[in-house]
Amino acid sequence: MTTKAKATSVADVTEGVVLARVEIAVPPERVFKALTTEELTKWWGADDMYRTTKFAIDLRPGGTWRTEGRGADGSDFHVEGEVLEVDPPRRLVQTWKPSWAPGPATKIVYTLDAIDGGTRVTVRHTGFTSAESCEGHSDGWMRVLGWLWGHFSGEERFFLLRLIAPRPTFAQDMNADERALMQEHGKYLASRLAAGAVLAFGPVPDPAGPWGMGLVRAEHEAEARALTTEDPVITSNRGFRYEILPIARLVY
Repeated sequence: MTTKAKATSVADVTEGVVLARVEIAVPPERVFKALTTEELTKWWGADDMYRTTKFAIDLRPGGTWRTEGRGADGSDFHVEGEVLEVDPPRRLVQTWKPSWAPGPATKIVYTLDAIDGGTRVTVRHTGFTSAESCEGHSDGWMRVLGWLWGHFSGEERFFLLRLIAPRPTFAQDMNADERALMQEHGKYLASRLAAGAVLAFGPVPDPAGPWGMGLVRAEHEAEARALTTEDPVITSNRGFRYEILPIARLVY
C-alpha cells in the first residue's frame, strides 16, 4: 500500500468544534486496533513533548477509558472519559476529560473510512466552550494524527520476488539433487508463509523460461532481501538468483 497524506486540522472556535483528518496506508482494522488497545502507547506522543505511558479501555457503550502520561518537563497527566458508541472498525465515540483542562467533558468521534489503498481517519471533537482550548486541541490533533500516520509509515510494504533458475530448461531437466533442493526451497517458503512474511508463492510457467514467484511483506527492501539470502536454493550456490521488485500499491 502507498503512503497516504499527512494530517490536517481545522478549528471552528465559534461552534467549538475541531475537525481533523489523515489518510493512512493500512486497513481500518489496523487503525482501530491502534486506537483501542495498548498499542496506543507506542505512538501517541513524542520525546520533546510528552509520552503516553498507560492506556486502558472497557470497549463497550458505557465503559470507561483512561490514559496516563508524562510531559517532557517531567509532569504527569491523564485523560479519561466514557465510551459512548463502538462500531469496529468504523466508528468510536467517547467523551474526553483531560486533567489539565477544567470544565465539562468534550466529545470525540473517530470515523474510519476504507479508501483505495488504506483508511481515511476523521476526528470530530466537539463541546469546547473556550476558543483557546478549541484552537489548542486543533493543533494537538494535527500532531496526534501525524504520530498515528508515522506509526504506520513503515508498515505494509510489499515486494514481488522472482526466483530465476540456473537455466531456462531447469523445470524440465532438473536432476535428482536439484529436485531435492527444490523440495527444501518449498519447505523454506512454507515456513515463512506460516510466519506471515511470505503471503503467497508458486511457479510461473513463463514461455521465456519458468520462474518462481513470491509475494512478501517487509518493512524495507533489505528485509525482503534477507529472506531470499536464507533460501536453500541461494545458499546452495547452484546458480539461482532472485530479483526483488517493490510493489507501488497492493490492493487486497
